[in-house]
Amino acid sequence: MIENERKSREKICREVVDNTNSLFNVLGKDDKEYLMKNMTCSFFKRGEYIYKEGERPLGLVCLSEGKVKIFKEGIGGREQIVRMAKPVGFIGYRALFAEENNIASAVAIEDSITCTVSYEIVLKLIKSNPEFSLNIIRSLCTELGFSNNRTITLTQKHIRGRLAESLIFLKDTYGYEDDDCTIKVYLSREDIANLSNMTTSNAIRTLSTFASEGVIAINGRRIKIIDKLKLDRISKLG
Repeated sequence: MIENERKSREKICREVVDNTNSLFNVLGKDDKEYLMKNMTCSFFKRGEYIYKEGERPLGLVCLSEGKVKIFKEGIGGREQIVRMAKPVGFIGYRALFAEENNIASAVAIEDSITCTVSYEIVLKLIKSNPEFSLNIIRSLCTELGFSNNRTITLTQKHIRGRLAESLIFLKDTYGYEDDDCTIKVYLSREDIANLSNMTTSNAIRTLSTFASEGVIAINGRRIKIIDKLKLDRISKLG
């Protein structure tokens, strides 16, 4: 049993290291083997914390399987979702490289698996591999650009525009089910509200309005985008 679990962990980490979308894809064979020997694999059930706000980062965390929300707790305990992660994305690395405590928490929104590499190992690879360093810089810049755009969206757009953009963001991040219209992530109304910077009641009301206008269709937590052009227009008009 232990041997089977060890092999499955090795397979999971190998898939992360060799994935063409991973930051590690530019590493040579020897560096990848070194990485594999120093990588730990963790399993999380839906609703479990991967890391918490205020904690010291344990290392560079890569999401191997599942979906994760990254959020900050605001006034009165209300959450603000700042990012959504998918495989093989990295989470929590801003605090890691800044050598600070986490300023947000990460929770699995479905059963998830992460692979973690210590800061010391990552630094060693950065110093020896310029291409790997550039990969990390690109990723940080992409995240910064996304954060800047979201700040404008959440402060300047009206409720309809914010919710429409959030639905488009979820679609762009996780894609569709096989029917090519159902967003492949199932969030609670509260999570949708926290992603869109609105109250849960406003999120419920606006989703219902979108459904009555034929823009989306709702079945529990499943949301189908019926009229993508109209949803885009609502998002752009704000």
